[in-house]
Formats: sequence, structure tokens, C-alpha cells
Amino acid sequence: MAQLSESTTDSAGEVLISIARAAIFDAFGKPYDETTKDFPLLHEKGASFVTLTQNQQLRGCIGTLEAHRPLLIDVKANAEAAAFRDPRFSPLTEAELTHTKIEISLLSAMQAMAFYDEHDALAQLQPGIDGVVFEFGRYRSTFLPQVWEQLPDADVFMAHLKHKAGLQPGFWDDEVKLYRYTVSKWKEKDITKDVKVLK
Repeated sequence: MAQLSESTTDSAGEVLISIARAAIFDAFGKPYDETTKDFPLLHEKGASFVTLTQNQQLRGCIGTLEAHRPLLIDVKANAEAAAFRDPRFSPLTEAELTHTKIEISLLSAMQAMAFYDEHDALAQLQPGIDGVVFEFGRYRSTFLPQVWEQLPDADVFMAHLKHKAGLQPGFWDDEVKLYRYTVSKWKEKDITKDVKVLK
């Protein structure tokens, strides 16, 4: 799993966002001046999510829960998938490039949660900190920690997470498994061709 030191955190965010944007531009055959700093972490296995927004509204979000390929490849693949293969949205058009912002989330390793019922599980969650994976048989879903901003109540957060997995919001079973993780995240503040500012 790719790890960041405090000294490389900001620079890494700039590089990862640049890589994601270049991957999307490349799909349209458009040149983009990708930041070329070569961090060792880009060649380490890493798990990332790429989120696209327009006017603070979701436009696409695809990611990887577990590190299984170099971070460089993971970010490029997830950027392309978020732009063109998120089943909730139509593929991004070239006209949208100038007003689509990118956010990168780099995931920590997942940690299995131990609990004896749903109430106990909810009590353990850390709003704003924990990303959560819900799993029951073939049903699986996740919310990044950023989702707490829209769903700050743990009960509501979990209900939406179950709904996303394809289950009823009130569903629970002793076989439910939960995992949590944290993220390092970077968001574009302004969009220009030559200057990328991180918020």
C-alpha cells in the first residue's frame, strides 16, 4: 500500500490530480501538461477513488477498495472509468472538461470491524473519518469519508449504504460484515490548463 510522508503530501496531491486529468484529456485526444514529478509511491500498489464534480454536484466516482496495482495505473484507470463508465451518468463530453473538478482519495488498508449487532457497529463509526464497506453475501457497497458531509447521522449513513448495496435500508443480518478505512484526499480548487491549485 502506497504511503505518504508529511513532506510529500501536498506535492503528491498535485501530481495525482494532474495524472487523473491527463488521463481524461487523453481520451479525447487532447494534450495536457501533466505534472511529471516521479514519486516512488506511484510505482507502489495503491487503492484510489477518483471523484468528478460540477458545481459541487457529483458527476462520476469510481475507485478501488484494495491495492492490487501500481498507484499510477490505478489513478489513470479510475479517472477514465469515473469520466466514461460510471453507470449512474452519461459519459463525460469534451465540452464539460472546463467545468469538471477532480478529487483524488488515496485509501488506507481496510480494517475489519468487530461488533455484536447494528447498534454496536454504528456506535463505533467515526463520522467524517471512516470510509465504510458494507458486505453481505453478494451485496457490497462503500461510502468514502466525504459522504459524512451529506449524511452526518450514523443511522442514516448506514441506511443509505445498505440501499446502495441493493438492500432495504432497515436490513440487518448476523452475517453482515463491515470494514473501515481512512483516506488522504485532494481536491482541485480552480481549473485552468496550466495552473492546478489544491484546496
